[in-house]
Amino acid sequence: MRVIIMGCGRVGASLAGALEGRGHEVAVIDKNLESFRRLGSDFHGDQVIGTGFDRDVLIEAGIERASAFAAVSSGDNSNIISARVARETFGVPRVVARIYDSKRAAVYERLGIPTVATVPWTTDRFLRALVPDGDAEAWRDATGTMALLRLSLHQEWKARTVAEFQDATGARVAFVSRSGATAVPAENDSLRLADEVYVAIPSTATNDVTALAANAPRRT
Repeated sequence: MRVIIMGCGRVGASLAGALEGRGHEVAVIDKNLESFRRLGSDFHGDQVIGTGFDRDVLIEAGIERASAFAAVSSGDNSNIISARVARETFGVPRVVARIYDSKRAAVYERLGIPTVATVPWTTDRFLRALVPDGDAEAWRDATGTMALLRLSLHQEWKARTVAEFQDATGARVAFVSRSGATAVPAENDSLRLADEVYVAIPSTATNDVTALAANAPRRT
């Protein structure tokens, strides 16, 4: 498929090389001619000078036949404007924008434009590298708002129901991995000590939910 990348910084150049290496047709847009040096001599895609929200520049890059568009320049405004033009004017089906401001990223996610909020994403990657064992985030949305967390349970959660666990922690059980099989449990299903429990929670609640799961349930 044809992919257009707006921004030829380190991320854009790396993405372009990776996509071309997988056999995709790639065009890179940047307003600075010198930026294209990052692509290296092995890159054979199109290099277009200009801004990624200029219609003529986008047409020159082949957006009318593009299947995907990535806005990865260093400016939030340029990225989101370019992404909206690609999606709303040219109807590109897959559009992603890099956004540094996670609050703004949340707004554009609601508008249907997937974003990569740099700070939450980078933080999550560092956490996974530094603390690889035990409870861990399996997934975090691009805005950094929600997380899918794998929990280790205290032994006294054994035989407690999913509903009891959810009420006690405020988390929502997404699925349970048990003896190599994964399933979405019913609320009246009982937990087992060896279960790997994956819960959906707001990212701000990670520490609280982890602590509640690791300790014995409160007596009622």
